[in-house]
Amino acid sequence: MEVEAEVTGIDAKIDAFVQPFSEAIASVVFYSVPFIGGQDVKVILIWLVLAALFFTLYLGFINIRFFKHAIELVCGKHDKPGESDGQISRFQALTTSLSGTVGLGNIAGVAVAVSVGGPGAALWMVVMGFFGMSTKFAEVMMGVKYRQHPDPSDPEKISGGPMYYIRDAFDNRNIPHVGRIMASVFAVCCIFGTLGAASLFQTNQAYQQVLNVTGGAESFFADKGWLFGLGMAILVGLVIIGGIKSIAAVASKIVPIMGVVYLLAGLTVIGLHADQVPQAFVTIFESAFGVQAGIGGLMGALLMGVQRASFSNESGFGTAAIAHSAAKTNEPVSQGFVGMLGPFIDTIVICLVTALVITVTGAYESGSGMEGVELTSRAFAAGISWFPLVLCLTVFLFAYSTMIAWSYYGVKSFTYLFGEYEWVGNIFKVIFLLFIVVGASSSLDSVILFTDAGVFAMTIPNIIGLYLLAPEIKRDVREYIAKIKAA
Repeated sequence: MEVEAEVTGIDAKIDAFVQPFSEAIASVVFYSVPFIGGQDVKVILIWLVLAALFFTLYLGFINIRFFKHAIELVCGKHDKPGESDGQISRFQALTTSLSGTVGLGNIAGVAVAVSVGGPGAALWMVVMGFFGMSTKFAEVMMGVKYRQHPDPSDPEKISGGPMYYIRDAFDNRNIPHVGRIMASVFAVCCIFGTLGAASLFQTNQAYQQVLNVTGGAESFFADKGWLFGLGMAILVGLVIIGGIKSIAAVASKIVPIMGVVYLLAGLTVIGLHADQVPQAFVTIFESAFGVQAGIGGLMGALLMGVQRASFSNESGFGTAAIAHSAAKTNEPVSQGFVGMLGPFIDTIVICLVTALVITVTGAYESGSGMEGVELTSRAFAAGISWFPLVLCLTVFLFAYSTMIAWSYYGVKSFTYLFGEYEWVGNIFKVIFLLFIVVGASSSLDSVILFTDAGVFAMTIPNIIGLYLLAPEIKRDVREYIAKIKAA
């Protein structure tokens, strides 16, 4: 079994700073209450589940009814060239959003879920991904509807996301001060989430996979996480300096390639263990419903699956709304349909493949405690010995694409708070790149705490804003449906 390299030297000093800070933030965000089976349930997870169920039921299972229409929109079937505002195409908006979600949450996050909650956690990840499609629809739709043109001299420049629709949702109810406070809270949480989910977690797990394929504790990089992080920071900086158009151009090329490569590798491993696939599904279902482990096992699998699915597809976090706000469209509802494809691709397809690879190979049985990308790497090696090298490539691409997408989320939140000026955005980009170096130098436990706390805190103001806007969302959907039926 691969073992995470001991953190020493400069890396140890950095980790010593990150650990207590991460624990302090997590203790506030992840407040828990006792629940069935002796399990403590994080209140924030209940918050996300209720939102996903609410929007799915309130909008009449829109994630099923308009799935085909969403695919048609991505393919450009309903586009009207020259009549749309925005900076990037629908497809680029989707791939930019996906580059932020189809990251190491699909590889390392699934492994964390299975190593802690058992194979059954994978089923609950898929279930949460299904319902999360409706939440993603709502936030993307509102992101496009309430986007702003902050610079009159540059009409192409667009800013959008929860900061704007949260503020306006309260403004519409004549309580503007609360709206501005809530919008600012979201922006602050997004900044911390960006530094955690992108800079810290992505670099940390990419670094661990490099160690896995280059000798572990004997690797040249074993005590040089900071050096690996520095190299990654330079590569990220070359793209994010160009803004959303540069990020979207790179994401639209990387995301399809890395997705196909990873799925082909995963399906190959599954194919080599085809005789184990039926038993793998039995194991997943038994673990998911606690047939063997009792109610405590059921709740453990469910809670870990929901948590990792939420982190993976970001439904309810509001991040996708920031990327999709730059799409070339004057129909917010139509872009919402495009946005809801994200959780399907991210969680229902890619995460399920990862879970099956880990389960059919039995790799999770030889682990101990929380494991990330090293568990997935061990599972791939059980298929073909050199497949961890393929995984290393996809891990790098997943991490890289996630970092460039999330940097944009952080920049937009930072400039919302401190002014829509280029130099303000550049200050955040420098901070973001510094955190990439820190991420490669920290332990997985520290990074997981900081990352989850940062991103989950964003859901509180975002979902409150969506609830306030729910009647408006439903009305606009009805009008859009009537329009396309008439056409």
